[in-house]
Amino acid sequence: MTPSDNPQARALDWRADAPVIGYHAFHPDTSLNFQCNRWVQWIGPEAIPGVAALAARADGYPEWIDGFLALSEQARDQQRTLAAAYFLRAAEFFMAPTDPRRPGFRARFLTDMRGLYQVQPTDVAYQGGALPAYDLGPAGTPDDTVLIFGGFDSYVEEFLPMITGLAAAGYRVIAFDGPGQGGALEDHGLPMTPEWERPVAAVLDHFGIDHGVTAIGVSLGGGLVVRAAAFEPRLKRVIAFDILDDELEVVARQIGRGAAVGVRVLLALRARALVNAAARVAAAHKPVSAWGLQQGMHITGTASAYDFLTAARGTSTRDISDRVTGDVLLLAGADDHYVPLHQLSRQAENLVGARSVTTRVFTADEDAGNHCQIGNLGLAVRFGLAWLDRLR
Repeated sequence: MTPSDNPQARALDWRADAPVIGYHAFHPDTSLNFQCNRWVQWIGPEAIPGVAALAARADGYPEWIDGFLALSEQARDQQRTLAAAYFLRAAEFFMAPTDPRRPGFRARFLTDMRGLYQVQPTDVAYQGGALPAYDLGPAGTPDDTVLIFGGFDSYVEEFLPMITGLAAAGYRVIAFDGPGQGGALEDHGLPMTPEWERPVAAVLDHFGIDHGVTAIGVSLGGGLVVRAAAFEPRLKRVIAFDILDDELEVVARQIGRGAAVGVRVLLALRARALVNAAARVAAAHKPVSAWGLQQGMHITGTASAYDFLTAARGTSTRDISDRVTGDVLLLAGADDHYVPLHQLSRQAENLVGARSVTTRVFTADEDAGNHCQIGNLGLAVRFGLAWLDRLR
């Protein structure tokens, strides 16, 4: 498929002179503020006034949900389909996995995005279910094949502005939801797995890819892509966008500062009751912890905080990074509230078998210091493409 020519199907602009969306102070809660900036990044500056007004009055997840639904309907009435779709996704994002409204809102988001960008996924057979995948390319011969996937709770359709931009720039882009993500989870019941080389191999095999490709993992995908490259030889160039070499450390950080050490000890002692009790206390005092635990159990197919944290412990690259033999680019935000910056140096040091390792830390001065460079996503993409050009 070639990119859509619909003027509303906004493609990410990563030119050096492109306007920067910026990272805005919408809300004093770091996590909520990040989510506000996340949706503004994809919609554009037009979303700033509505999101700012919502953030000024929202108090609790129900109000965030209702507020984003109202913004979505307002945008739809104004025939701003892209904004309507992302605001709908924002509302659905805050809903509990058991919320009966969630499947319908998700379906509408997918319909909007696929319609705007004139794309439909292909189902890649996988372990009794399927992985939805998109295969987009330029009109002529592609410069390279790029494989893209997300992370903890992403839908690959969220990345369509970036995906279609890369396709228009001359790349063949294959983007997919893996186990625990998007349609693979919600439609086919496939929970998250740390063995990411398996879905990667299934997708590459389905599309007949037998040559070396560039693989980009976004968010938690920044760890999954390193894991996949350690075992899948077709991943010759790897971009961890961002770095994430230890999911348990990231999850525990959301529970509380310094919680990682205690969580590891309790898991090592198999203290199920204590872990579940501590999780209940954290959830009662911190809404983002309650939401994160619910979402984590949903994507991993687990029934308790203990089981989810045990699954998160398995998503680590520390013991396998030395198997990666290709070229690796590690991106990080200096102020990433999810992933501690020390994971960057640790991952770089562990990639002892890689042909080359390049690191880049983005800062608040660049409006790119937080997770996945939200605020100035174009800068990160521009840097990554320049890195690819140097490898040719």
